[in-house]
Amino acid sequence: MTETLFLSSDDVAGLVSPAEYVDVVREGYRQRGRGAPAEPRTKFLPDDPPGMLTTYGAVLPETGAMGGYMYSAGFGARDAWFVTPLFDSESGELLAVIDGAHMNPYKTGAAGAVGADALAREDATSVALIGSGAQARGQLRTLATVRDLDTAWVYSPTKENRESFAGEMDRELDASVAAVASASAAIENADIVVTATTAREPVFDGDRLEPGTHVTAMGQYHPEKRELDATTIERATYVPDLRKRATTDAGSFLLAMEEGVVDESHIHAELGEVVAGVAEGRTTEDEITVFDSGGTGIETVAAAYLLYERATENGLGTTVDFSPASEAF
Repeated sequence: MTETLFLSSDDVAGLVSPAEYVDVVREGYRQRGRGAPAEPRTKFLPDDPPGMLTTYGAVLPETGAMGGYMYSAGFGARDAWFVTPLFDSESGELLAVIDGAHMNPYKTGAAGAVGADALAREDATSVALIGSGAQARGQLRTLATVRDLDTAWVYSPTKENRESFAGEMDRELDASVAAVASASAAIENADIVVTATTAREPVFDGDRLEPGTHVTAMGQYHPEKRELDATTIERATYVPDLRKRATTDAGSFLLAMEEGVVDESHIHAELGEVVAGVAEGRTTEDEITVFDSGGTGIETVAAAYLLYERATENGLGTTVDFSPASEAF
């Protein structure tokens, strides 16, 4: 039998700071840039009831861990459940099973922060957020660890939601956070733009981006949905989390290709290649950059292993027995 640690959402809450999530996710992408294996998500999209069952994985050999996510979202309950199996990358033993609900906005936010740190101007101090849900909170909390933010403007369609978000985050962060009445108002003069939505159509006009802006798009991973318009993709140095994802489920890029404004050669590099120094990131102050973050096993494994280590140090979680196949048959 193998002793495996089960960690509930309550077990992992507060164990790791936003800055620590960013550090381990950056290291995970560095390993990817040096050849660590990772694959885009696989999705099943039933119509009745409508929902999504998805999974993705990665191996981080220098961390010593591998695994990923399997989760369901939508369906009859109109909710989501995230399960993270974490394996030892040398022995293959199952180290932990983690309820991934709590870490999800943080590890996803950390990927966005790593992308911004690699591609945004060093002097970036203002951010626009399109979206005001849990993922937008994770993006802003982690972004604030890699840039000295002065100002954040948030827009989402429901006034109460954006104002509640602004009030909460203004109290929590050193930056001044305010709600605005439109996406155009949010992105005006913003150094960094983050989209964290469920929108099916572009959420702002790419012609309105100022030279030097960095954009992190993390709300879509469907070939027929897009947060960014073709103009934004065309104007930008385009960096996805995984190159293969850009041509399978990165709707903004795929639809820009359909419109004929870019082709596959427009993919500048994967984020890991930039982090590892294999490819250049930003080269000029006026350059517009895009990090297309659809979610990978890289940030999931990196974050999960840190939670596993921290929980073990603190005696948290419940040990359960798993049978290896040799004992089960």
